[in-house]
Amino acid sequence: MSRTLKRYDKYIEAEKKIKIGSIFITRYERSRIIGARALQLAFQASPFIEIPQGVNDPLEIATYELENKMLPITIRRHLPNGTSQDVPVKWLINENY
Repeated sequence: MSRTLKRYDKYIEAEKKIKIGSIFITRYERSRIIGARALQLAFQASPFIEIPQGVNDPLEIATYELENKMLPITIRRHLPNGTSQDVPVKWLINENY
């Protein structure tokens, strides 16, 4: 299967699961997730990934965890009519950042 078809399949799969909002992670969601995870790491939380030697910055570690979809975090998206959907970070597409 070509690279383009795999990417297209990823978009279709995300559209089937996500009913509220974009299939892409927004820059606000991204910054909030990275900031919250970096704070946890700064307070000695265990990382979900193997840390390369010499990397001590919690922001770098949190960013790497998000890029590799290793975070067990869920985003709640709301609509004005009161409906909401919980979207795991693993479902969202994290591109162009």
